[in-house]
Amino acid sequence: MLDTIGSIILNAKKEKLLHLYAEGEYFDGRHIQVQGKHLFHFGTTGYLGLEQDQRLKDAAIDAIQRYGTQFPLSKTYISFPIYKELEESLRQIYQRPIVVTKNSTLAHIGVIPTIVRDEDALILDQQVHASVQNASQLLKPRGIPVQLVKHSDIGMLEDTIKSLRDKHQKIWYAADGVYSMYGDVVPLHELLPLMEKYPQLHLYIDDVHGMSWAGRNGAGYVMSQLGELRERIILVGTLSKSFGASGSVVAFGDEDLYEAFRIFGGPQTFSAQLEPSSVAAALASAKIHLSDEIYELQRDLAEKVAYCNELIRATDLPLIQENVCPVHFIGGALPAVSYNFARRLMDDGFYINVATFPAVPVKNTGIRFTISRHNQKEDIRQLVEAMTHHYPIALQEEGYSMNQVRKAFRLAPLKAASATPQTPAPTLRVQLASSINEIEPAEWNALLGERGAFDWNALAFYEQAFSKQPNPHHNWKFIYLLIRDNTQKVVLATFFTVAWWKDDMLAPAAVSEQVEKIRAENPDYLVSQVLSMGSLITDGEHLYLDKRHPQYKEALKTMNQEIEQLRQQYNCSTVALRDLDAEDEELNTVLHAQGYLQVDMPEGTVVESLDWQDQEDYLQRLSTKSRSHVKKDVLKYKKYYKIEVKSQLTDEELTSAYDLYKNVSAHNYALNNVEFPLSLFQDMNQSPHWEAITFRLKGEHTLEGRDMLIGVSFSYKTSEGYCGVLLGMDYRYSKEYKVYKQILFENIMRAQALGKKRIYLGLTSAQEKRKYGATLKPRLAYLQTQDNYKLELIESLATVQ
Repeated sequence: MLDTIGSIILNAKKEKLLHLYAEGEYFDGRHIQVQGKHLFHFGTTGYLGLEQDQRLKDAAIDAIQRYGTQFPLSKTYISFPIYKELEESLRQIYQRPIVVTKNSTLAHIGVIPTIVRDEDALILDQQVHASVQNASQLLKPRGIPVQLVKHSDIGMLEDTIKSLRDKHQKIWYAADGVYSMYGDVVPLHELLPLMEKYPQLHLYIDDVHGMSWAGRNGAGYVMSQLGELRERIILVGTLSKSFGASGSVVAFGDEDLYEAFRIFGGPQTFSAQLEPSSVAAALASAKIHLSDEIYELQRDLAEKVAYCNELIRATDLPLIQENVCPVHFIGGALPAVSYNFARRLMDDGFYINVATFPAVPVKNTGIRFTISRHNQKEDIRQLVEAMTHHYPIALQEEGYSMNQVRKAFRLAPLKAASATPQTPAPTLRVQLASSINEIEPAEWNALLGERGAFDWNALAFYEQAFSKQPNPHHNWKFIYLLIRDNTQKVVLATFFTVAWWKDDMLAPAAVSEQVEKIRAENPDYLVSQVLSMGSLITDGEHLYLDKRHPQYKEALKTMNQEIEQLRQQYNCSTVALRDLDAEDEELNTVLHAQGYLQVDMPEGTVVESLDWQDQEDYLQRLSTKSRSHVKKDVLKYKKYYKIEVKSQLTDEELTSAYDLYKNVSAHNYALNNVEFPLSLFQDMNQSPHWEAITFRLKGEHTLEGRDMLIGVSFSYKTSEGYCGVLLGMDYRYSKEYKVYKQILFENIMRAQALGKKRIYLGLTSAQEKRKYGATLKPRLAYLQTQDNYKLELIESLATVQ
């Protein structure tokens, strides 16, 4: 996931929208200078503008003059003079015991492992701040369950509470008071009755974006709804953002938990304390919060927020949620639309934030802007006018419509003409087919026939094998896409399947191992219908793209438009573009802009030349180390086997072979694929394009005392290639008799004996296959999901070592 996030941030950085530097010699809060442009500042989280208040500045300067730039001692030993006064002021604001921390991230790292005991459990809202989610990982090595529920889904939360309540004492639910992207708020009106219903339920709320602009004495949005902090609630606020200084504050409804954290709270115990300037500025801000002035500041901001909402209400702009808080979000859906829109606004004099994955789902990107007291009403009016002007242009340039955006965010569609994109007449022609029989065999094979086990005959075979199955999960739909220019030349060709996937198929093996334990009781756990390029049984370069053609980028965009229609038609939650070249940076940029996440796949493996004369010639072409490996681990053990190439297995052999395949399927967590039905192997057994190689261990070496089938491979033959597709092994003998290595070696020998030009050895175990002369092909998948939930759930299952 880190590589995926890094790739997305890098693409946004290339667009000059992230990792920017502010310029200039001073700030006034209303403006900001970026890339030589003087912009109106609509990106701050200093909503009340207190960071520019002269009283806070003077207090910070005075503290430096009196105490220095830092007080280099842990608070466990001693705090410098005005720390106590700040703590007492904050206690007055919350009317509860508080602890000041260096920042909210360190607060979470200290508080969560302290308050959540070994006998407790933690439930995370899907969109709770990343710093809370990261801190929760510290609980996993202690065996404390950490579960994820969909954002503000109270029904799912209650079901999770029910599943945990008999095994755990306290059940903590972590959420944000105000969510930093869409500006929506924690549903306290539903959570408080749930706390009454389930006495084990405790709330841990990060309200840093609700601080100061709401609540009595600026105690925050959550306190404005609660009135007073209840015993089973812990609240994390901030001394930065609206508070105007630096640091964080944790307010405890429970005195015992307060004492536990104050005495020993992880990094709170041994980390440096806030600098004198920060404490002094925070104290000056606290005095404002404890005066009636705070309510004047709140009213001023609320008036500007209401004015902004009023202006947007009169437009067609897709405001995701009309908020009382200062955070606003205009949906763009695709990153391409959001990037285009953001660049236009910045070029027109407005600094805003582009919001992309992982902060929001990859197809729910957009523009996040904030209102502060620094903004004048005239600034706000100009921003809304600029957005109204630039938004439809950004949509048109990216070939997207207003209603497509609204659908992505589950907003009511517009009926006006502006809902439809004004796109030029297409110059590319799309051919969609639901069967390979609708496509000329020679044309298909010329484009894709020698890239893996998906030539014309193979696809005709799969269409039959994965239809009319009694288990609906084994019935696939096939879609073939060819995009041509106006001379009928093919620019792009590929095929898709609609099939049921395990959502963890491309996850780390350790995650899949955990998921399979849950599937033992719930077989449909984390299983979804996916629209995938290629299929679950094929690997190789499924995409033909003529990059010499001047319209190839247009062809990619056209493909994505067709994919979206197919996704909706078949109601797929995920789109997967598989086995794409990991080194194609240009393709990565294009697909990211269209809303895809990059995910690493196991490397593809191909022995690209089989032109040796005999086995000895083959061995001489390997490296010295690989040659030694083959002799020691393959040829040495060959005498223990009876190895046969078979165009057809007996019924008894086929049954045994299928059992061996199921052994491998159940253990291959590195690519956690679905288990294929017996009927597939029966169909292979009748097809002239498939053959099997059987590996029988001689009776004197088996536990049964007779020759035993302990290995099998099923391979597909194209005109020029030999494709290892499926295999099976008896794991009782695999280590001692090197079964897998025998299978690799014999398949390579068989491919050469048939006069094939290359052999495809499939995915996983790439380093082992390299020893046999395989070239490793770095591969990526690109995923497009409608919601982050399953991705985040899988990520949360990663074991902390």
